[in-house]
Amino acid sequence: MIPTLETDRLLLRAQTMDDWQAYASLMMSEDAAQMGGPHTLEDAWGLFCHDLAQWPLLGTGALMIEARDSGECLGQTGISYGPLFPEHELGWFLFPGAKGRGYAFEAACALRDWGFGVRGLKTIVSHIDPQNHRSRKLAERLGAELMTDPDRPGPEVLVYRHKP
Repeated sequence: MIPTLETDRLLLRAQTMDDWQAYASLMMSEDAAQMGGPHTLEDAWGLFCHDLAQWPLLGTGALMIEARDSGECLGQTGISYGPLFPEHELGWFLFPGAKGRGYAFEAACALRDWGFGVRGLKTIVSHIDPQNHRSRKLAERLGAELMTDPDRPGPEVLVYRHKP
């Protein structure tokens, strides 16, 4: 039910409890400020469970990004949906030390293509904090276009629309 996707350098796989500590550390840090954080331990746990629970409920969810050569968990990419998301939303984050090597681009491309292709989604967007310049550049590198008047989860969120 939860896909495993492979790219040249990455394995995108279901999360496990082995991923929890790095996930919680990131979500409770200042690095999570552009993802609604920093979060409490309780909120981080809820987000972690939410990322996994979406798969059986909605047919999409989050996948951990793992380096194929070392097995190191580098971060996460996911397609979220449900009552908090007006459309399927592609997101990503990397753990400290993994940024600047193209991992988020490679992982997001693979999951976006899976979403449009295998899953048959008609639309995918990315919700990005206006101050998150790295994610905005990544969305543009992925070919997504900034929308001028979309449905959004909050007035401060930018919405980038991806193309199949």
